[in-house]
Amino acid sequence: MAPRRFTAPVVLPADPSCSVLRDGVVDVDAAGRIAHCGPAAGAPPFEGPVTALPGILLPGLVNAHAHSPMVLFRGQGGDLPLLRWLHEVIWPAEARLRPDDVRTGMMLGSVEMLRHGVTTSAEMYFHGEQLADAVLTTGARVLLGAPIIELPATDWRAMTTAVDRWIDADGLRFGPGQRIELGYGPHSAYMLPEKALRAITESAVARGALVQIHVAEAAAEDAAQRAEYGSVPRLLAEIGMLDGRVIAAHAVHLSDEDIVLLAAHGAGVAHCPGSNAKLASGTARLAELRAAAVAVGLGTDGPASNDDLDLWQEAQLAALLARLSASDCTALTAADALLLATRGGAAALGRDDLGALEPGRWADLVHVDVDDPAFATGLDVPDEQLLANLVWAAGSRRVRDVWVAGEQVVAGGEPTRVDRRATQAAVAEAATRLRG
Repeated sequence: MAPRRFTAPVVLPADPSCSVLRDGVVDVDAAGRIAHCGPAAGAPPFEGPVTALPGILLPGLVNAHAHSPMVLFRGQGGDLPLLRWLHEVIWPAEARLRPDDVRTGMMLGSVEMLRHGVTTSAEMYFHGEQLADAVLTTGARVLLGAPIIELPATDWRAMTTAVDRWIDADGLRFGPGQRIELGYGPHSAYMLPEKALRAITESAVARGALVQIHVAEAAAEDAAQRAEYGSVPRLLAEIGMLDGRVIAAHAVHLSDEDIVLLAAHGAGVAHCPGSNAKLASGTARLAELRAAAVAVGLGTDGPASNDDLDLWQEAQLAALLARLSASDCTALTAADALLLATRGGAAALGRDDLGALEPGRWADLVHVDVDDPAFATGLDVPDEQLLANLVWAAGSRRVRDVWVAGEQVVAGGEPTRVDRRATQAAVAEAATRLRG
């Protein structure tokens, strides 16, 4: 790939202060990484193709927790509480899944996210090779937490060993632009015995792999673990899991001590406000987590519990719920919300090569077209107003073009590598069969 320069009237690099660069330039090197980002006036000399974009350029969004192949079950059991929904609807349906179903579902989930400007997702789902192949096909990026769970038809030991062997064979990251990262996805402390969590911890720490795990999602789900250890974070700390790379999904029902533990160990949290609200699981203590300097990203959870994969909506919900919880309309600004969806998600996943337009990071780029009522006041407005219009008013609907590792994977709102309508039809066919 030849080096390329992108220009736009507004560039949002997602640096810690959420700067707004006017008349910005982003240079991408031949490897697909950011070489430079800054105002055009100070840009280095460049000879090569230049892509002049008319709107806003920002980094690809990072979905820190998802089960995207569950597009196959979208809308099923949506009025049931979490544990009944899992036991009565989702797990029986998943027992009928074939490997090619997961590929079909992940293909559409990946396309849906890319069209919303989500370039990276942290996935916890079965048949990892099929899931990875789907992402390599669409051109997106995934951190795959291969699920490990104890059910009558599953063996956590075999599932753990399978992940060990896959990582040992292919490495933690592989594919063009390192699009695939492998890791472990123990479902939760309430669906696995302690000895399983200890074994998974040992495997993950030895390989430097990320562990994705559901933590304290619903108030009653981990009562036995709370009774014995005080909390799930305390259990994870005691067995050593928090000493490695960990992202705690949901993390709704945390005590002050739990938050201190997560912060002290550098664990990440995937905040899933849409799913948590729909399932009435509760509202995570986002303000306290951020105050303790816990790395927090945003997750959609699965499209059967959300029911979409639009991280812009999660950013809006995170801000709304944080303001309501604190009775403070300044509790989470538009800039804060945007950073949660980009830089924050990358940090929560332990990835300093994603989520921002900084030299050395992957050139995962999103172009937002501003020909929309949300931007009727124009781009020549104060920075705070521009960010507010983007986050609160526009959201995902004006995402037009997306690049991953410098390669264009969405053009004019449609994927470049796959046929969206054919992918939708394949999901419809598979979903019909899975309903029986």
